[in-house]
This record gives sequence, C-alpha cells and structure tokens, in this order.
Amino acid sequence: MNDLDLFPDPYGDGRLPEERLGRRDQRRVRKRQKRRKRSGRAAALFAMAFLVAVFGTGGVLGYAWLDNQWHPPDYTGQGSGKVTIQIKEGASGLVIGATLERHRVVKSARAFVKTYNKETRASSVQPGFYQMRLRMSSAAAMALLLDPKSRAGNQITIPEGRRAVEVFELLAKKTGISVKEFQAAAKRPRNLGLPPYAKGKVEGYLHPGRYDLDPNGSAEQILKQMIERFNREAASVDLVGKARKAHMNPATVITLASLVQAEGGKPSDLPKISRVIYNRVERGMPLQFDTTVLYALNRRTLTVTNEDLKVDSPYNTYTHKGLPPGPISNPGPDAIEAAIAPEDGTWLYFIATDPTNKVTKFATTEQERQAIEKEFREWQRKHPGQ
Repeated sequence: MNDLDLFPDPYGDGRLPEERLGRRDQRRVRKRQKRRKRSGRAAALFAMAFLVAVFGTGGVLGYAWLDNQWHPPDYTGQGSGKVTIQIKEGASGLVIGATLERHRVVKSARAFVKTYNKETRASSVQPGFYQMRLRMSSAAAMALLLDPKSRAGNQITIPEGRRAVEVFELLAKKTGISVKEFQAAAKRPRNLGLPPYAKGKVEGYLHPGRYDLDPNGSAEQILKQMIERFNREAASVDLVGKARKAHMNPATVITLASLVQAEGGKPSDLPKISRVIYNRVERGMPLQFDTTVLYALNRRTLTVTNEDLKVDSPYNTYTHKGLPPGPISNPGPDAIEAAIAPEDGTWLYFIATDPTNKVTKFATTEQERQAIEKEFREWQRKHPGQ
C-alpha cells in the first residue's frame, strides 16, 4: 500500500465504478449526465436573461427618468390662441410655472422653471393678468411675461376718500362694465364677503389702492376683490381688537375714518382732525361738516350754500349731532389709524385755508376759528368758482 491508499478499493480490482456497470447501465448514466448538463445550461441562460431583463429595463427606465429631469418636456414655438392668466403677488418661478402648466400655456412647470432660473430679469415679472398663448415654449412664455404689452391693461388705482359711486365710475371707465351693474352688485351684499359690521353696505369697505382687474371679471367679482382687500387689511391691523380697546365697534371706526379722510389734506393732519371730531362729540357739539352735507346731496364742491345746509338727511351734521349713520367715503389705512388713535389736543375747529396746497389750520376758540376762516375767504376771493 502506498501513501495514497488510505481508503482501499472495496472491490479490490482497481476499476472505476462505471467500468464495473453493464453497457445498458452505462448508457443510462450517460443520458442522465447529459440531461443534467442541459438543465444547468438552461438555468444559467434563464438567470442571465432575467438579470438582463431586470437591470436592462431598470437602466432604460432610469435613463428615461434622468433624461426627464435634465430635459423636462417642453413645447416649441410661439404657441397659438389666447388665454388669460394671473400672476399673484409674491409668486415664485415654480408657482408661475404651475399656473402656466395648469392653463396649458407650457407643457411642464419644470421646463419653465429651468428657463426662469436662467433669466436674469425674471424677478421683474409683475403681478397681474397676462394675455398668453396656448402651447408655447418656456422661453417664449418667459419673453411674453417680460413684455409690458402682454399685460391685460386693467390696472387701476382707486384714490383714498372716494365715495362708492365715484369708485363705480372709475371702475366702469376702466372695464367697460356699466355703473348700474356695479350698483346692482352692491345691492347683493351676501355675495361680496362684507364683514358683519358693515350691515350690508359697501360704502367705506371698498379698500383704496392699486388693483389688477380680471379682464373677464364681473362687477360682483371686482367689488368682492376690493372688499377682500379691506378684510385682509383689517385683520392685519387687528381692527376689531383696536376698536374694542377704544370702546368703539369697527363700524364706528370706519365711519369716523371716512370723515377724517374726507376732511383731511395732508396725512399729518388726519390725527388732529380725528381729535376735533372726538372733542366735538364729547361736548355735544354738532360736527357741522360740509362733506357730510355734500354726501347727502351727492355733489363735490368747495362752495356750500345756506340752502344746502338745510338738506333733510341723517347725514346732515349741521342738523344732527354725533356721527352720521355710516361712512361717507372709503378711507385709507392712515385715516383708519387716526380714527383709532387721535392726536392729543384741545382743538374744536379746523378749516382748509388753502385747499389748493392742502393747508389746514386748527383752532380751539371761536376767535381763533374766525381768524382762520378769514384766511379761507381770502383764498376763495382769489380763486373764484372753486
């Protein structure tokens, strides 16, 4: 036995096992071996095909996803048709892109954002309404947003202190909607979002300021937009809370503010005018404001006659003490603040001695009042017909 014969051959003849089988058995063994080889090759091929399918499809999908991220879908050309879209105050490039995609102006917001981020003038896009086209490339859409000519052209500024009817006239001139339609909309207060203390009246709650009007908007939608602005401003300054601290309700504050606005010239005069109103009401003196009489008469003039002062109206503050029953104009934020926080003083009178230059003087005594009235009469003499 040599060193390798640790496990001796049990048959003792040195032949391999298959050599001891018969020919028939040998053939069966060879067939089984061939079947095993074929099955192994098939399994290997199937596994390889499976891996190719999985990783190959994943690769294709992965590439498609990356390509979509790098090259988001976008239209080509200048587009066609017309659509009006609104860019709101403070809108980011992503928000603008989503708005454009929603209105089918651009194919994807991401494509627009890529263009927006590359545009150095992107921050100059102004809020408002724009006339765009459908199916535009992102570059074409960006160019149109930067073109002032694409603005819908319905920007309007409502000055402080205008009466509701005067606001209607300004809106009618800008939009082509008749004054009667605005008046009719004002008579449907439930649809306008007025605060409960307005008691269904729009006077005093059409917030002055700059507006971008929807070129397709109705009279009702436009008035609602202005009242929504009032509600936001009132909430931001806590009008209800401040009115409560001043022992007033918000409606009284707006009525008082409308008087301050109507009588005021320069912003610095408003808190003083507010103090005059407080002082006269506390003393039981009638306000005797020409502006309230002219509101009752629906006129605008600096000349008020004795006959005018006899007008039978609760807004006639010559014949009725205290505040009128409601606002006589639509006040701005400064007038509202002055109504809540008047300046300290003993004044009981004020007169616009030079209306052209908005000069107002204040007086405490009757003698002082007569002196400043004399200045106003001199101004009237030099400016006949005003």
